[in-house]
Amino acid sequence: MFSVVFPGQGSQIIGMGKEFYDKFETVKNLFKEADEILNFSLSKLIFDGPKEELDLTSNTQPAIFLISYSIFEIIQNEFSIDLKKAKYFAGHSLGEYSALSCAGYLNFSDTIKILRVRGEAMQNAVPKGKGGMVAILGSTVEVIEEILKNNNENFKAQIANDNSVGQIVISGKNEDLEKLNKILKEKSIKHLKLPVSAPFHCSLMNGATKIMKEELNKLNFSNSENKLISNVTAAEINNEKHLKELLILQIENRVRWRESVLNMIKNDVNHFIEIGPGKVLSGLIKRINREVKIDTINNQSDIERLNL
Repeated sequence: MFSVVFPGQGSQIIGMGKEFYDKFETVKNLFKEADEILNFSLSKLIFDGPKEELDLTSNTQPAIFLISYSIFEIIQNEFSIDLKKAKYFAGHSLGEYSALSCAGYLNFSDTIKILRVRGEAMQNAVPKGKGGMVAILGSTVEVIEEILKNNNENFKAQIANDNSVGQIVISGKNEDLEKLNKILKEKSIKHLKLPVSAPFHCSLMNGATKIMKEELNKLNFSNSENKLISNVTAAEINNEKHLKELLILQIENRVRWRESVLNMIKNDVNHFIEIGPGKVLSGLIKRINREVKIDTINNQSDIERLNL
């Protein structure tokens, strides 16, 4: 059985999706629709940059979704490969929105609009330069949780992403991350500051949660037979009400990617198909389990090699 997975922020590059755009009318139409919905040329930004602008969260989120959705549509409609037969759909952070849209829970237009709002809300939740994220390599969730718990009086920081075996990301205010940095150095735990402008997936995102709660409650989700795996619970999402609640909680809560992958494998998934720019998730999945088959779809030849 296979699962379809979608990447989050950090996978964006200038020129992503250009091959599909040049070859397929479907993709041209989706790019045109995105530009009209957002009222600016997202397509020009994706193809021409500048990179600093594409890297702004408010632009990155709709851009990565647009590429992921376009590739999914091409696989389904131009190559007649039925990805709806997937056991699960899942995505990392913003990738969860790509998953729910491709799985038929939310239409293209509403998804790209809500991701623009989400990106702006997350970017503006904390003043620039006040918060950040640190990647910790080669340690375990249990060890890091213990460090955070034991130093709770000294500083506040949260696990934002449990990405894979030996890759954990922490969010917090920069001054708190500096204090954590000293402890990690003392314990010889390898870590590095990430080039992000805000501390995502922690309680500092509270302002973004309020905005997303209001916006998500305006949306009409469709019923779908396709099963989604939630970032927040690492488990299957049951219904539309539950889906909205989890998307709201997702803003401040840990992305449980490692647990999500392990749960999918436990439920008979032995093949993962990553759809979208880059191959970040493929790398993480490989670290979690070396036995499963992984396909990364970035261009037409990747689709032609796809064997379900």
